[in-house]
Amino acid sequence: MEPLGEQERERLLHTQRLKAAVHYTVGCLCQEVAEDKGIQFSKQTIAAISEITFRQCENFAKDLEMFARHGKRTVINSEDVKLLARRSNSLLRYITQKSEELALNNLEQKERKKKKSSAAKGRTTSDEQVEAVMAESEDSNMA
Repeated sequence: MEPLGEQERERLLHTQRLKAAVHYTVGCLCQEVAEDKGIQFSKQTIAAISEITFRQCENFAKDLEMFARHGKRTVINSEDVKLLARRSNSLLRYITQKSEELALNNLEQKERKKKKSSAAKGRTTSDEQVEAVMAESEDSNMA
């Protein structure tokens, strides 16, 4: 077996870290459900749920990449995510709601920046006017 290249090795380590994070999160969620419902999950069950979850996330990522590529884009956008969630009405509604909230927040932030920017320009203009009046005053005093 030939040694892995540096990029392949980094990719493998990254994948292992992601799998470990998914496994940990699934374990925490199973523990919460177990406490709430009074049931137990075996280690094998948690491992199976973790593996299925990781594979499903990989599939989601590939689908999102394909949706963007189909749209002749290199960036995945919210419409791609909505398209991915189209089979689950509740998930689609939730994602649409959050997308609209984000769009509204972004619009509000742009408006605030615009107001700050125009206020700063207004101050600069009035500062320039004050300086011009002072210069004129000094000029008239010298004359």
